[in-house]
Amino acid sequence: MRSVELLEQLQADVRQLILTASHLEKEGRHFLTLQPGAGKWSVAQVLEHLSSYGYYYLPQIEKSLSGSSSSVAEWFRPGWLGNYFTKIMRPGKNGKIANKMKAPKDHTPVLTLDIKTVLNTFMEQQHRLLNLLEEAKGKDIGSARTPISISRFIKLKTGDTFRFLIAHEQRHFVQINNTLELVKGSEVLQTAGDRPLVMKAV
Repeated sequence: MRSVELLEQLQADVRQLILTASHLEKEGRHFLTLQPGAGKWSVAQVLEHLSSYGYYYLPQIEKSLSGSSSSVAEWFRPGWLGNYFTKIMRPGKNGKIANKMKAPKDHTPVLTLDIKTVLNTFMEQQHRLLNLLEEAKGKDIGSARTPISISRFIKLKTGDTFRFLIAHEQRHFVQINNTLELVKGSEVLQTAGDRPLVMKAV
């Protein structure tokens, strides 16, 4: 794939995430902090989870770009590991998430969150990500490498890091949409055994 075309597509994806997140601000705090069931995350918790990755990856991407050659490679070839991470994260064409994953402990959000702070942090990170994608157009995103969060000894091509990070966000925005549908549809869910499960704000 052409490097510039990839980066521009990723920028379009981030802008869409920003637009969707801006609409969340119109939802009441009650719906954004309500858990749809026992052990399930509220919208605020999902956003906080995403920001926890931003805290790690954005500085790492900045570092990789600053240390990269300014010579631009016209073509970007994904690495096998980066491609794998991106594919398992990205929602399917039907908008569904095929495989569920458990979040690492250091990326598990706390229960009580201030939704305004959470939203502001997420939006700030997305604008920072847009700027990094723009900066990357003048770099070789195939030779620059970024260590992954679960092991700093494993490094992805920075182009793949962008792809994986944004696919992860898209994945969780499917979760956000599903969560909102649940909490706005009813504040009492029925379990398989017809035992009422009361939603709670956090």
